[in-house]
Amino acid sequence: MRSNTNKINKTVFKTTGCKCLALAACSLFFAGCVLGFSPKAKPAVFIKTLKNSRYQLIVANKPYVVKGVCYNPIPIGGNYDYDWWSDLYKPWLVDGKLMKDMGINTVRIYQAGEDPEKVKAVIRDLYEQFGIRTILGHWIGFWEYPCPLYGDKAFEQRIKKELVDMVNLYKDCPGILMWILGNENNYSCLGHVNPWSTDEIDKENDPQVRKSMRSKVYYSFINELTREIHKIDSNHPVALGNGELIMLEAAKQYAPDVDLVACIIYRGKSFGNLFKSLKATFDKPLLFSEFGADSYDALKQKESQEMQALFLESQWRQVYDNLATNKSGEGNCIGGTMFEWTDEWWKHNPVDTESLKIHDTESNWSNGSYYFDITAPKNMNMNEEWFGIVGLSSDQKESGLDKRIPRKAYYVIRDFWKNPAPKPKTKKAK
Repeated sequence: MRSNTNKINKTVFKTTGCKCLALAACSLFFAGCVLGFSPKAKPAVFIKTLKNSRYQLIVANKPYVVKGVCYNPIPIGGNYDYDWWSDLYKPWLVDGKLMKDMGINTVRIYQAGEDPEKVKAVIRDLYEQFGIRTILGHWIGFWEYPCPLYGDKAFEQRIKKELVDMVNLYKDCPGILMWILGNENNYSCLGHVNPWSTDEIDKENDPQVRKSMRSKVYYSFINELTREIHKIDSNHPVALGNGELIMLEAAKQYAPDVDLVACIIYRGKSFGNLFKSLKATFDKPLLFSEFGADSYDALKQKESQEMQALFLESQWRQVYDNLATNKSGEGNCIGGTMFEWTDEWWKHNPVDTESLKIHDTESNWSNGSYYFDITAPKNMNMNEEWFGIVGLSSDQKESGLDKRIPRKAYYVIRDFWKNPAPKPKTKKAK
């Protein structure tokens, strides 16, 4: 056997040199600790900016694509007042198993429950038992009665205290992924949904100027809240919850400190030029915080799991086409949370106790992007009670809960996440 003494000697020298350097580094580290400084650790969750405004979400030092659902497990017969956090049957344990099997890694919860210990238990159970992280949001007073009072100092201070308390309570929960401020609150600046004003705005006669004044008040408040969160939690990004891309020019000017935009988008099968438009308007990472398709065909007046699955798969393909790793897209998308996990039987008439037990099929609103049933009477084709990836059985119980019935979309998206390669093109018959 030929001798490798020379190689061994060089290796020994290199190894010893490395050990010396390592010892020196350790000495510097401990000296730094004694003197009051230490190497800065990376945040638990952060946005990494790549070339050409391409963004990646990094979790535990690895790229993370949000493959999620909006989560609000209200049982048949309950409505928005139902405290599911206190449900003795713990629906998140049943749902968590189904979610994990599907490939879901994230849930979006619009606002925390009132009992912090129960909220922590849900976040902990989902993460420790199923590896599912939680995006926690806050309505930012959007559903106040009679309206939110952005611009009112007392109102804003109360909301700020609620938000800071929430972040302090849950920022150290291992399963927390990020915070979302609001949902579609920007629509209130247009005066269409939950309209509000101030004395100064009321003095202005021009409606366009009033809209601009409201947007300045609102997005400046969002920026103030973002800065408050950054002071107390550097480990989790802060997202602006925004309806569509509406008014993001104002957000760019008045809320530059948000880490990403969480958009609520219902554009049917295609998101169109959304990714490019966002980059041109407000160059921030994009999370789809709501998107999807209902499973009821208002034209044929029957369930259509096939159309829901078709639309959702198309939407997810576009999400993946615009991840940072896909060089052909814009690279500014980090994933999304589908609306929603289970059907919400209470949506049609939440104050009618009898209606809560009926899976209503009367449409709530119209959207031409969902073309398969837009020609329904009066073009009313969007069914709020039928958006679940998982249906609920009204006559079967499992583990004390309404039995979960996965729809076709559950399996189609599960398979897509396993193999997100483009669909093979079918050859035309000669």
